[in-house]
Amino acid sequence: MSTMNTVGRPTAPTPVDHDYKHPTLTGGRGLLQDEALIFETDGWFKTGVDLPEPASDGGDLGALVRRDPIGLPGLSEPEAMRHYVRLSQKNHAIDLALYPLGSCTMKHNPRLNEKMARLPGFSDIHPLQPISTVQGALELMDTLAHWLKTLTGMPAVALSPKAGAHGELCGLMAIRAAHEASGEHARRRKVLVPTSAHGTNPATAAFVGYTVVEVAQTDDGRVDVADLAAKLGDDVAAIMVTNPNTCGLFERDILEISRLTHEAGAYFYCDGANFNAIVGRVRPGDLGVDAMHINLHKTFSTPHGGGGPGSGPVVLSAALAPFAPAPWVVADGDGFKLLERAEDEAAQAFGRMCAFNGQMGMFVRALSYMMSHGADGLRQVAEDAVLNANYIKARLSDVMSAAFPDGPCMHEALFDDTWLKGTDITTLDFAKAMIDEGFHPMTMYFPLVVHGAMLIEPTETESKAELDRFIHALRLLAQAAKAGEVERFKGAPFHAPLRRLDETRAARSPKLRWTAPEGANMAAE
Repeated sequence: MSTMNTVGRPTAPTPVDHDYKHPTLTGGRGLLQDEALIFETDGWFKTGVDLPEPASDGGDLGALVRRDPIGLPGLSEPEAMRHYVRLSQKNHAIDLALYPLGSCTMKHNPRLNEKMARLPGFSDIHPLQPISTVQGALELMDTLAHWLKTLTGMPAVALSPKAGAHGELCGLMAIRAAHEASGEHARRRKVLVPTSAHGTNPATAAFVGYTVVEVAQTDDGRVDVADLAAKLGDDVAAIMVTNPNTCGLFERDILEISRLTHEAGAYFYCDGANFNAIVGRVRPGDLGVDAMHINLHKTFSTPHGGGGPGSGPVVLSAALAPFAPAPWVVADGDGFKLLERAEDEAAQAFGRMCAFNGQMGMFVRALSYMMSHGADGLRQVAEDAVLNANYIKARLSDVMSAAFPDGPCMHEALFDDTWLKGTDITTLDFAKAMIDEGFHPMTMYFPLVVHGAMLIEPTETESKAELDRFIHALRLLAQAAKAGEVERFKGAPFHAPLRRLDETRAARSPKLRWTAPEGANMAAE
């Protein structure tokens, strides 16, 4: 790796001293070539395309006319293509190997979904087209809504939220609107959140303006019902329970939690990010849930929402349905239409979650996944997700310590760092060593209620052969840790494009502006 490569990086990687055997002279790894940043390439006078001179001199832009060079490198078409291919090789993707992030994981997205989403009838439509020209798209949204309502046992759904946390916000805003309509909002200012909930739950409640009250968990990783009952009262607006929870466990007292909540006059919000573990087997509506978001990327296979565009529809009970955000699709004798104005049937809607109607591409992918699996196939999804997680838990429990060893888990296998005691190796060290073995690390240090947590979610799309390959790698690493091979872990990763970064510095002091390295060609521009 050249010196230039480390100049101006947001975080300075450890210099590549190649303390492993047979370092290359260029810093490359086999067929993985090292290259400068795109701004450091020697192509400032080249162009990959020929464009005609602009017809206007830009005089109509006035003071907005650019007076300095734009500062972008010129690349030929092959150079641009190779640059992006090399970038992709520096990143781990679900298409390369198992991606075992727990709690908000990624799984294989069938290419059929992509093919359907790219059909011109869906990909080329515009949100401002006349309703008469998008009847097929509206019918697809109506069909998707039907599937979501059927699978959850809930009478209404809001499709427009664009991610899981956005869905949480939607659910709590509907709850707040319901309390405002009943005149109880001024009194009900608390939201109860168990320690085993997703981390976004308390953040969302606080964002909506509620006071967050923590509910304890039992020694076996579930909601402490006695603590919940003691904290419920006429000042509570809602509870937010993640089920299955972030410990990878089903809340066995969920019906009692629901009963107590409703008796107190509060609403039951369920974080449905883990719905893939129970889809086709349990309907949240039958558990007394009033609102639940669904991560389409996780349960029904669409690209992950973190990089956008995502989708996090929210299903609602009959009590909350009148307050669902606009718009929504309805069918009548003349076809499909969108209800989105205060003067029509959407009069009680609390507002809108986004400018238009949600992510059409995600709707197509999710419905494609549902229809290609069918009702029995979706049930199989849940069964395979749970089976795979329990297989990992069973195969690793003799070398790693399961956080809750008694009984099966749901879709996630959770380990703690007890088994690393005395090795001078941390959860972070172990995770970094996984990169050298070709796997993305698991979720680390979460949930917070487990010390040194290692949360592994394999998903239902992994084969037994791939699970065995993953298990074999972790067993070898565990044995190496216990054998005292500390340097293998402390220095890892050795074989990634960049070594271990200063993550604390990167998070607290991000360097967001690139500075041209001294002597670079573009400095003279």
